Amino acid sequence: MLPCQLRSLRLSTVVRPLLLHARTMAAAPEPVVILQEVADKGVITLNRPKALNALNHEMIQLIQPRLKEWEATKSMVIIKGAGEKAFCAGGDVRAIVETVGKPDALGECFFRDEYILNCLIGTLHIPYIALIDGITMGGGVGLSVHGQYRVATERTVFAMPETGIGLFPDVGGSYFLPRLGGRLGMYLALTGHRLKGRDVLKAGVATHVCDAARIGDLEESLLNLQSPYPEDVAAVLQKFHDEAAFSKDAPFSLQSVLPKIQSCFSGASVEEIYRNLEKDGSEWALKQLEILKKMSPTSLKVTFQQVERGAHLTLQECLTMEHRIVKRIYKEHDFSEGIRAVLVARDNNPQWKPKTLEELTPERLEEYFAPLPSEEELEL
Repeated sequence: MLPCQLRSLRLSTVVRPLLLHARTMAAAPEPVVILQEVADKGVITLNRPKALNALNHEMIQLIQPRLKEWEATKSMVIIKGAGEKAFCAGGDVRAIVETVGKPDALGECFFRDEYILNCLIGTLHIPYIALIDGITMGGGVGLSVHGQYRVATERTVFAMPETGIGLFPDVGGSYFLPRLGGRLGMYLALTGHRLKGRDVLKAGVATHVCDAARIGDLEESLLNLQSPYPEDVAAVLQKFHDEAAFSKDAPFSLQSVLPKIQSCFSGASVEEIYRNLEKDGSEWALKQLEILKKMSPTSLKVTFQQVERGAHLTLQECLTMEHRIVKRIYKEHDFSEGIRAVLVARDNNPQWKPKTLEELTPERLEEYFAPLPSEEELEL
């Protein structure tokens, strides 16, 4: 063998494995959740930025046991989303619909495990800081709103849009929505209205705000706390809150219509809310009526009842109630049809069944809230 051939052979035996290793590394999927320990603090990063950090079952299964462990070993937990567009745009509902009716139906375990995680967040004994920078909807709200601190930025967009996809505002929506004050929670639950930026704070969903450009500095300041006692955490959050420059003097975007929200959405039923809006007759009221009539009638009636009942229940009781509802409703026509219209075909023209509020009888409505067989009930 010639010397040049020998050198080529030696080179190939070194380079080829490196190239193969590089291709393997490039093909390795990114972890859907990044769990980091920084001294005595834990950091959770939702890592599906291309999917707007939509929450899937694998993410729940990764977060829940680690959060339980950290409650006993860490002094603080921070949760955030990868990328600049979303904290978490909701649960991966499309994946749930695709397995309805199959032996391994994802909905049978997804919602149960999600609600168990929501409860853990809501009862955590250490500071839990959610940096809700970007889109925060549905399942993303469940990962944040029950924690001690929620920090919004000018990029935050909050909504519970479930009535538009044949579902209902779950993940503890029946607990936090009626506690926002007045009938604001009922309005947000039924219409799916979006709140942006500082409005998320003014509505009572966020506890603090921070300029998006400084959210990294806020995280660093929290992680640099030597002994993060609750008052120290609160002081850091308050400092960045006070220094946030965006929309500082802007009034709450719903301020002028809060009296109308209070009067119109105080009806004793969805049908009465419709009548109140018709009687009001203002441009705003007729617009809300138009929005409501596009939603699933079943979802509207279920949502009204869950928010009314949730006002008098604990978080655990609310999640148990929601689990009873979701075990039934996720298998029905409206959820699949809502996902088809909004996320698959995207024609935004769902054909609801039933088509009207009147077709859903009180007896049929009550079935959603009935206890499940003991082995199917949510264990918290």
